[in-house]
This record gives sequence, structure tokens and C-alpha cells, in this order.
Amino acid sequence: MEPLQRENIRLAATVMIVRDKPASSGSGIEVFMMKRPGKGDFPDLHVFPGGKVETSDWQPQLCPDMTDVEASERLGIAAGGLRYWMAVARECFEECGVLLARDRLGAMGFADTQRAVLQLARQQLLKDEVSWHGLLQASELTVAVDRLVYFSHWITPPSVPRRFDTRFFLAALPEGEVAIADTQETIAGEWVEPGEALAKQVAGEWLMIDPTLRSLETLAAYTSVEEALTEVRAERHVRGWTPQLGSQGMQPFRPGFSNDEATGT
Repeated sequence: MEPLQRENIRLAATVMIVRDKPASSGSGIEVFMMKRPGKGDFPDLHVFPGGKVETSDWQPQLCPDMTDVEASERLGIAAGGLRYWMAVARECFEECGVLLARDRLGAMGFADTQRAVLQLARQQLLKDEVSWHGLLQASELTVAVDRLVYFSHWITPPSVPRRFDTRFFLAALPEGEVAIADTQETIAGEWVEPGEALAKQVAGEWLMIDPTLRSLETLAAYTSVEEALTEVRAERHVRGWTPQLGSQGMQPFRPGFSNDEATGT
């Protein structure tokens, strides 16, 4: 498996949680974004939920819908790909309370009483009183890896002291789930149209880095969550690699994935 850290570069994963706009507001999608506080990694930035891959994220038994061979092939690595799916599901639950998991019968969605118990467990998770895999096992849950679609690969440029080797994923907000930002690591969270978020950057109201901006540009082209997931699963969203994008940190979607295969813009 890849080492979790090589020199000053740490493996990480992030997820774009999307939902369809309310019917009364016309077509289009919204993505959940959060603002980081003015300290720590990515201060004052608007970002998607995400964070570092941890040693404890190697839990293949809790990801029954995909083998590590399949996950690793999608990312173009030798082994350990499932760690990213586990990590991004964990970060999603920690940072915005959205649980991408299934019960022992394979169903998603939880009764109000169970949801209350799980949200209490989220607070315990944030305080390191329980582990993510322990929480899943105690609740008889497994990660819904098939709901997380690999989107892109970025590495923070060398000019930044603390760098991250980050895999981006896309997921639809499960029915009944509510996104609420963690106030310990973020200032606020909100649903926003990708185009609106880009406009806020141009107006100087928001601050975002290139991987976030390029991701929003791609999402802005879709009129529904179904369309976005279909295109991304088919890998028709992938931008062709260019030196300019490479200088921003963009990596090839997968080793051997050529520009000729990429139909994105």
C-alpha cells in the first residue's frame, strides 16, 4: 500500500455531497460547502468535507460492496484503495453529519430514534471517544462504497509547506439525511449552486483553491444529481491534463488514462 505520508505529503480524501435544487427553484444541483476557520490547514477557505487518510481506515470487512482490488484499480494504485472510500465516509460523517452507510439488511435511511443515537455517536467520534470502525460495528453498519464515485486526483503544489495527495469523490445526499457542519473544525456550512460559489470567488466573497474551483466548474455543467453521477461514473467528466492544470496540482485521473479518453473540458 501507499505510505500514508511521504516527506511532507499526506494522503487525504474529500467528498462533494450534492442534491437536486428544490423544484420551485428550477433545474440544477447544489453542493455542500464549509468555511474553514482562520487557522490550521486551509485557513479561511471554502471547501468540501474531507481530511487525512488514517491507518485505521483499512477496514475492508466494513466495505462489502467493493473489493480492494476494484477500488485500487479505479484509482490506479497497487493496493489499499478502499482506505480512501472508508476515509471519505468517515470525514463526511464527522464534518457534516451525513452518513453514507447501510444497515445489515443493506438499507440506507434511519428511523428518528436511531438517527438521534448516531448523531450522539458523531459527537463522541469528534471527541475521539469512539472510533469510526467501532461506531459502524456497534451499529451494525457498513460503508455504502457504491454511493461514492471517484472524481479526481490532486496534489498540493511544492510551494506549500504542508501538502496533501487528495482523491476527490462525488456522492448524492441520501434521502432523509441532513448536512450540519461540525463547528469545531469549520465556521459554517451551506448548500450552494456550483455557479453561485464560483461567482462568490470572483466577487471576493469566498476564497477557494484551484482543485475546488475546477471541481465546481465541472459540477456547474450538470442539471441534476442523476446526470452528474452518470457522467462521473462513466468518467466522461475527466479533464485532459495540461501543464497549467499540472502546475495547480492536478494529477492524471489514473495512470494510463490518456487525454484522448478524457471528454471533459
